[in-house]
Amino acid sequence: MAFLSAPFGRGALFIVLCVQPMTTETQLVSFDESATRREEMHSTIEAWLDDLQSLVDEATASREFQEWLDVQSRFHDYSHRNTLLIKQQCPDATRVAGYRTWQSEFDRHVTEGEQAIWIWAPIIAKQCPNCGNSSSYHKQSDCEYDETPPAEWSKGFVGFRPAPVFDVSQTEGEELPELDTAAEGDADALFPALREAASEIDVSVSVVGPDNWAYGEATGICRQAPGDDQPTIELLDQDDPAALAGVLIHEYAHALLHIGVDDQAEQSKREVEAEDVAYLVGRHFGLDTSGSAFYLAAWNDDETDTLLERLGRISRTATEIVDTAVY
Repeated sequence: MAFLSAPFGRGALFIVLCVQPMTTETQLVSFDESATRREEMHSTIEAWLDDLQSLVDEATASREFQEWLDVQSRFHDYSHRNTLLIKQQCPDATRVAGYRTWQSEFDRHVTEGEQAIWIWAPIIAKQCPNCGNSSSYHKQSDCEYDETPPAEWSKGFVGFRPAPVFDVSQTEGEELPELDTAAEGDADALFPALREAASEIDVSVSVVGPDNWAYGEATGICRQAPGDDQPTIELLDQDDPAALAGVLIHEYAHALLHIGVDDQAEQSKREVEAEDVAYLVGRHFGLDTSGSAFYLAAWNDDETDTLLERLGRISRTATEIVDTAVY
């Protein structure tokens, strides 16, 4: 089981966030070391989640997000079988489309010399209403013509054919819009403290260079293979400690909340919870985590309407991470 940190890459940003960064006066929130500390933090977290829900609503309505969403809608959803075929041939593939689709839909061209990724494409043709075969196969079958002549047959699914597609990395041309959801701010001391907290959270953490990264556009992954004693978190190495810190918090949340949960229908809920935690913990430590709004908007499945229903789980997890990262 593995949890990737994003449904899209945290790549270069060419759009303007629709929210304002926090000022230095309001970034870092501290709590008295007293019996009421957790109650105070819980109250603050509840208020911050209200802020986050408003940011998500703003992000969803923004022109930048709608442009990104429009591009995403033009990529086909592939069956589980085709997804496996794509990953077997091109493990780092993130967005695939046919040769002509890249040209007509996205103004990009397949780079000369690239090898196609082969998938199964449905064949839509006129089919016999009696046996369901196309005209050529119908003639070879024992099926007798009914009262409808072949010229009047309706079109339908009659089988599969091999079809070539290409990943975006195999193309060049007009840039596709990206949403940058990385945390920003001063995390030179925070990231090492978060990484040191791994033993307290009972996970192992490693930072992997781009040349050895095997998870496409994702910037982090949390997994626990059968037989492993603890979850493993891998982070794509980045120059910005704040971005690394944001991804690590997100993956810590997966480790604390979602390891052992096998229901794939819960995926969007898990991502929302993990990014909620990343927003809260990052904000507590003074990072600008407003990019979480775009992340959550991309996962939006009416999940943001139920943030407060999961406040307890989110709050406890955020508090646990905050408590372990002392610097």
